Amino acid sequence: MTQLLRDKVALVAGATRGAGRGIAVELGAAGATVYVTGRTTRARRSEYDRPETIEDTADLVTEAGGRGVAVPTDHLDPAQVKTLVDRIAAEQGRLDVLVNDIWGGETLFDWEAPVWEHDLDKGLRLLRLAVETHAITSHHALPLLLRHPGGLVVEVTDGTADYNRDHYRVSFFYDLAKSSVLRMAFALGHELGPRGATAVALTPGWMRSEIMLDHFGVREDNWRDALEKVPHFAISETPRYVGRAVAALATDPGVARFNGASLSSGSLAQEYGFTDLDGSRPDAWRYLVEVQDAGRPADVTGYR
Repeated sequence: MTQLLRDKVALVAGATRGAGRGIAVELGAAGATVYVTGRTTRARRSEYDRPETIEDTADLVTEAGGRGVAVPTDHLDPAQVKTLVDRIAAEQGRLDVLVNDIWGGETLFDWEAPVWEHDLDKGLRLLRLAVETHAITSHHALPLLLRHPGGLVVEVTDGTADYNRDHYRVSFFYDLAKSSVLRMAFALGHELGPRGATAVALTPGWMRSEIMLDHFGVREDNWRDALEKVPHFAISETPRYVGRAVAALATDPGVARFNGASLSSGSLAQEYGFTDLDGSRPDAWRYLVEVQDAGRPADVTGYR
């Protein structure tokens, strides 16, 4: 991608790993200055206790052609978020793209555990990490984003509005968190649209995040070895794919047509023509409905 975002400033909140890292890197590849936040640094790990750090993400942004700036931030702490935004305002005087990708809930939900059996403390913390953080960040960051017309807010979730409306997603707390983020994008669209900015909800497909690769005992270079045990993993995509979706939105002068909408990496690949790193265009949510949920054998023909 050409450096269409050379003079733009982005904040990717929750950029330590996964979708956040992929988005930050692709915004950097488009030339943006990208502030990347999270709780895991080279000096201190979060409760995830994983090796990925925000400094590593910032380095990848710079290597891609942008400028990465790592700022340790707990987005549950309004004072820390205000300090972060004040710093961006002082250093840049603008904010063009806000990506709310804060999550942190991978160890906090039990698959298909009903609400009365689910650990209550874990469930409530999941909601705080996945919903409250987004509200705090938007509260403090949006006045800066609105200083200049054309700003973009991306609320990253799991599942499209259509899919999540008709499907139970993992557990009560997980389902509520991901649906809440979809609704936040809709509400922000209502508030931002008349003020010259755009808000969307965006979901990756089955993403080969660092955690997912570790779960299946594979690496990015041999991820297909997991297909023997999990055949439908063939539809999976890299975190850079959803990153390219965000970069495409951020460089589209007509992005306002999506205001308040629920989008996916696969649908935007068809819209804009970008591909994943391997040159394919996986359309995971269509595949889930038409193949996996329909009980058909794994076959990605026509879906990537």
